[in-house]
Amino acid sequence: MAAGLCSRALLLSTNNTQQQHHCCQTFSFRTRRRSRSRSTLDLSALPLPLSTRLPLSRPARFRVLCQSPGLSGPDLAVQDGQDRLLKVPVSNIRNFSIIAHIDHGKSTLADKLLQVTGTVQKREMKEQFLDNMDLERERGITIKLQAARMRYIFKSEPYCLNLIDTPGHVDFSYEVSRSLAACEGALLVVDASQGVEAQTLANVYLALENNLEIIPVLNKIDLPGAEPDRVVREIEEVVGLDCSSAIFCSAKEGIGITEILNAIVERIPPPKDTAERPLRALIFDSYYDPYRGVIVYFRVIDGTVKKGDRIYFMASGKDYFADEIGVLSPNQLQVGKLFAGEVGYLSASIRSVADARVGDTITHYSRKAEKSLPGYEEATPMVFCGLFPVDADQFPELRDALEKLQLNDAALKFEPETSSAMGFGFRCGFLGLLHMEIVQERLEREYNLNLITTAPSVVYRVNCVNGDTVECSNPCLLPEPGKRRSIEEPYVKIEMLTPKDYIGPLMELAQDRRGVFKEMKYITENRASITYELPLAEMVGDFFDQLKSRSKGYASMEYTFLGYKESELLKLDIQINGDHVEPLATIVHRDKAYPVGRALTQKLKELIPRQMFKIPIQACIGAKVIASESLSAIRKDVLSKCYGGDITRKKKLLKKQAEGKKRMKAIGKVDVPQEAFMAVLKLEKEVL
Repeated sequence: MAAGLCSRALLLSTNNTQQQHHCCQTFSFRTRRRSRSRSTLDLSALPLPLSTRLPLSRPARFRVLCQSPGLSGPDLAVQDGQDRLLKVPVSNIRNFSIIAHIDHGKSTLADKLLQVTGTVQKREMKEQFLDNMDLERERGITIKLQAARMRYIFKSEPYCLNLIDTPGHVDFSYEVSRSLAACEGALLVVDASQGVEAQTLANVYLALENNLEIIPVLNKIDLPGAEPDRVVREIEEVVGLDCSSAIFCSAKEGIGITEILNAIVERIPPPKDTAERPLRALIFDSYYDPYRGVIVYFRVIDGTVKKGDRIYFMASGKDYFADEIGVLSPNQLQVGKLFAGEVGYLSASIRSVADARVGDTITHYSRKAEKSLPGYEEATPMVFCGLFPVDADQFPELRDALEKLQLNDAALKFEPETSSAMGFGFRCGFLGLLHMEIVQERLEREYNLNLITTAPSVVYRVNCVNGDTVECSNPCLLPEPGKRRSIEEPYVKIEMLTPKDYIGPLMELAQDRRGVFKEMKYITENRASITYELPLAEMVGDFFDQLKSRSKGYASMEYTFLGYKESELLKLDIQINGDHVEPLATIVHRDKAYPVGRALTQKLKELIPRQMFKIPIQACIGAKVIASESLSAIRKDVLSKCYGGDITRKKKLLKKQAEGKKRMKAIGKVDVPQEAFMAVLKLEKEVL
């Protein structure tokens, strides 16, 4: 865009008022101010491109009509911010989201939209502008969603474009669904070289459930391996979208960005004008600010909200006074009032994120809405693991760090846990494996903690003989065999998209993990979709790593929770010298009990230091030993002084040694070093 007087298109007009042209060149020039509202500029010497050169027979004078004459530097940035705060009619508001698979260029496209609309100044621009955390930048993923308000001039009319950036991973599918519920349209970004992937499909189905207008965008068309025609056919065949008006773009090179902005204005419907109704606003994100409390991101569905209003959260039942209301552009800019269709934030000295959960409905305390907005759910942890500090003195720091993280992340659950091997720690619940990795990495980076993580497990349902149902995430809490009638475990439906060359290895992987084959279909000549139902416990280990290695990185996967099913599950105990070692107990399927028990006993034999007496290491199901190893004793050579003589002398010395060892075994205890526990926990992650 032109950046001489302001970051907008300049309207150039000659003395002949019938000819008007838009010029989008960046000029460096000086102006002579004539009044507060306009400046005069002689453009006869400027090297205009052929497409914008005017048919002049003599030098002419041009008037540059500009919204911000005479401003530069910080003043110009402030003026730009103020312009984005200007109200537009509801018919000129567009709320949209960007949905894409990981690494298909979603964040790059968002950056370019912010840059082209002048929302972010060039000097402030950086890659992945909306990804604030270092972890997001390193991994190239979006963890915490962001919103940005942009102002775009189309056919001489100002439009307000609200971009709601969403995380792409399946762990955060609930947050994505609430973000999409706050929009009327979505850009479906597909890599022109890779084509449709698993998470592309999952997010498209979420968007279709919310009745969004979907605009297909083929990104990375500048790559040598791009095949846009093939990908267009894929989208039409797999997703069922009409791609006759699909936009070909390259976010990195800036190709097709204007076409995308025009399509957003022309094809995405405006929100309904329901400002007269009682207030209903949908929360699509919230985070904790140490100085202002919880900051809530919301979309006004009905009514209006202004600074100072007493607001009521319908799901949590809490009420607060709105101290500050504003819009995100993408930095927070305060406003006095927000109307139906607008997206903004509010601060009300809220102390806990749990009081303003994602999906909750905001209404006025004095004029409550009749019913809340549909779709609200409590976040339910699906994967559990134990977190223990390597240094026991760091336990208070770990507790404080988890409490601070929970202020920002209402889905994180934790409770104290004690282990005979690793001391004091916490049993933590997460939405999925990526969520678990992110929390662990943030604890280690931001709070300088060294942690031991136990093997991830899932929540089992135990149906007892007396009719009770007990939920159990820790093998130590499993009821005795005589008290339980059956055990149920969570199942997921998994869809794998893969090139046809890797169908065999991936089917073998799913069968090994107790998967039940459902269907296989070819979505194109060379790509297939394979659907299985398999236990979540089989997937929380290294399933994703195996999927990538067996397909050489080409396959992708998506899973959805189905429910609980009864399975033949057992508690596998480890005994060392006759004593149960609770931290090493696991819940396994009957078919896998022997290989898992054998692997654990062999690994422990390598890791436990030898003692003065023989140590049996056993894997047991109840009282039945299914795998056993023994660690031989360290023996002193008591026969070294017997260089001759009768055999009875030697037998007497050996018998005396054996009696001593028997007495030592009866009273001796085996200390399993922490390194052994860590190695076995790592092994459990691999074999389970």
